[in-house]
Amino acid sequence: MHDVSALPPEIEAWFAGRGWRVRQHQSEMLAAADAGQHALLVADTGAGKTLAGFLPTLADFAPSRLAGKKVPDGLHTLYVSPLKALGHDVQRNLMTPVEEIGLAIRIETRSGDTPSDRKARQRVRPPHVLLTTPESLSLLLSYPEAAELFGSLKRVVIDEVHAFATGKRGDLLALCLTRLQALAPDLQRAALSATVADPDAYRAWLAPWGDIDSVAMVEGEPGADPDVSILLPGEETGVPWSGHAAAWAVPQLYEEIQRHKTTLIFTNTRFLAEYIFQLLWDVNEAHLPIGIHHGSLAKEARRKVEGAMARGELRALVCTASLDLGVDWGDIDLVVQMGAPKGSSRLLQRIGRANHRLDLSSKALLVPGNRFEFLEAMAAADAVAAGQRDGEDFRPGGLDVLAQHVMGCACAGPFREEDLLAEIRSSLPYAWLDAAGLSRVLDFVATGGYALRAYDRFKRIVKGRDGFWRLTHPEQAARHRLNAGIIVDNEMIEVRFRNGRALGKVEENFAAQLSPGDTFRFAGTDLEVEQFRDLDLIVRASKSSAQIPSYTGLRLALTTHLADKVRDLIADRSQWGRLPDDVREWLEVQAWRSHLPVPGRLLIESFPHRGLAYTTYYTFEGWNANQSLGMLITRRMEDRGLGPLGFNATDYALAVWGLKPVEDPAALLSPDILTHEFVDWVQQSHLLRRAFREVAVISGLVERQHPGKKKTGKQVTFSTDLIYDVLRKYEPDHLLIEAAWADARARMTDVARVADVLDRAARQIDHVQLERISPLSVPVLSMIGRESLPAGSADDLLLEEAESLASAAMRVDRSEADDNA
Repeated sequence: MHDVSALPPEIEAWFAGRGWRVRQHQSEMLAAADAGQHALLVADTGAGKTLAGFLPTLADFAPSRLAGKKVPDGLHTLYVSPLKALGHDVQRNLMTPVEEIGLAIRIETRSGDTPSDRKARQRVRPPHVLLTTPESLSLLLSYPEAAELFGSLKRVVIDEVHAFATGKRGDLLALCLTRLQALAPDLQRAALSATVADPDAYRAWLAPWGDIDSVAMVEGEPGADPDVSILLPGEETGVPWSGHAAAWAVPQLYEEIQRHKTTLIFTNTRFLAEYIFQLLWDVNEAHLPIGIHHGSLAKEARRKVEGAMARGELRALVCTASLDLGVDWGDIDLVVQMGAPKGSSRLLQRIGRANHRLDLSSKALLVPGNRFEFLEAMAAADAVAAGQRDGEDFRPGGLDVLAQHVMGCACAGPFREEDLLAEIRSSLPYAWLDAAGLSRVLDFVATGGYALRAYDRFKRIVKGRDGFWRLTHPEQAARHRLNAGIIVDNEMIEVRFRNGRALGKVEENFAAQLSPGDTFRFAGTDLEVEQFRDLDLIVRASKSSAQIPSYTGLRLALTTHLADKVRDLIADRSQWGRLPDDVREWLEVQAWRSHLPVPGRLLIESFPHRGLAYTTYYTFEGWNANQSLGMLITRRMEDRGLGPLGFNATDYALAVWGLKPVEDPAALLSPDILTHEFVDWVQQSHLLRRAFREVAVISGLVERQHPGKKKTGKQVTFSTDLIYDVLRKYEPDHLLIEAAWADARARMTDVARVADVLDRAARQIDHVQLERISPLSVPVLSMIGRESLPAGSADDLLLEEAESLASAAMRVDRSEADDNA
């Protein structure tokens, strides 16, 4: 769209006074609002997206538009962001134009950190603009005064929409939007993002009833091209074969910090943030002020660091995704990505933190941890330069989120089933819902389901003779508000021997994949799983070496788009001239000795090593999918008598080893592995129990808090495990069992990407039998020793370090040279 509305003279004068011009996309956002349209704005970081989103609100309060009328009372605009910190940052930045223009707009924030007395006051006397999160908005809608509070609402602005629209928080927000639209029929919706890959999909998500024609597509003016470079080690060391921390770069990184005013250093995990932060302090001879920021730090510590950055007091800040979104610190002149970026949109978002101005290039430095990560960094930089974005696909809304929303609606007041159905179906995530589906959810909220209906504590709502659903007791509302939310903490699991001696803790993501009898290495010891009890993993010393890879912390997922670009880069020899000599030689020897992985085909290599049979699958589907595939393949190998001894996964490859060679990998990759071995694995492991705990908490079946008391993780787990066992036995088709299976398939195992591997295997497998390890196998095999993962039944079966493996892989024998001459 190109029609623009006249900017109120007060606002136009403010722009002129700052030496700014009103950008085209800002004018178009105002025009869309004046035309009564919803709008999606996709614009580069630094393009003034937030101001563009709020411009219609500022215009509504401009004296020239009010034309002598009284400033409107009541809530006018909601601003919804995925992060509490982003709301506070926007409040600071939004107050500047409001105060300088002289607009009578009251702006406040509301989140879990807001004092209870202010929350109560906001419901009675709301500000004109309220900055909040999806969870806090959902709670506001659960109060009886919601109809009065939101009846005056004119506009909802959703910032960084790409960060949460495709997940459960997006489901919750979509349901909140349907409720808001019912309370304020003329409500306009606006969404803002710098990194939307499929704008039409987001327009459909944003629009009532998925009507994308009602959503104006506004594209931002292009900004200066980012200045992205890749850091290389010295010639004497070369690009590392393996590892993710990129610790080799710390001395060079410190030099970059000294050369720049403020450097923001992104890592992909909290562990790496702490690790890199410590390494930087070890070399910080000049005692430069360097800080750290991640989600595990206390709120006070995070706020202290954020304040120091805003005041320009830090020279560098090491952080995680906690600072990916929208925080505007103008003094940052360098962004560093430690390790692989895992996605072009994520990288673009992080690069945008530098300079934060459309007319200046954002400077970024990528620091790959290994050779595959160098290719990934190059592919990501190419994607950013080409303006290519990636992201998660939309999927059907979760039943657990829907159950929470239904309960929230009941807290606000009685409702008719048919009215609620029409309202819910107007959102894209729940457009699939029919009368029978809603009836099933209502029955769950009313009784807990068939197997639980005898227990009064699960009776939360009831249908009256008048046809209206309402709360069974007023106290149910307080219980709901105390426990509602979408984010469920990922617990740390204590590893213990049966006698109670603790060895340490692993993340539940890892522990949930283990079944009794599985072996893994932890604290320098090979352990066998006996049972999972509450939040304890009970183990005993293993008589054989460990088979399952050990805990390595949360990992960001490699996007399909970026994985494809890495594979394309490997297959396109015309691009190899851009590579460092050692990386180019690595690929050249791979092509000469074996094959290269190419799009549409699955490369599988088999070779002997130290008396064992190894097979490497080059899937390029990400660590989570490869980890799941490793679990499934080793089970199938066991059934076929191949004696699997272990596996290791990276984002790009899966290496499996055993006593006997794999002659026919296609038999291990038939599609029925997802209907037989997959179901058995998920049911025997803790995966389904963990997924059930999350959906039970989100749906409100199990409460995390009582007035004045919060349940421990063990108490919540104990409660959900009891209910899970009852439902599995007496009601296996229960709504929450179905929801848990959906989560286990989608989030915990990435089964869709496993299916992509199987699809490729069905079309074309390139199975290469080698006499020894290939160059491309070195990174995945060398990580075995690096992650303390033994690979067989005795110490002599431990793989050599990366350079020893590389020497074997890259060696050219005279006989081979003659054969290939």
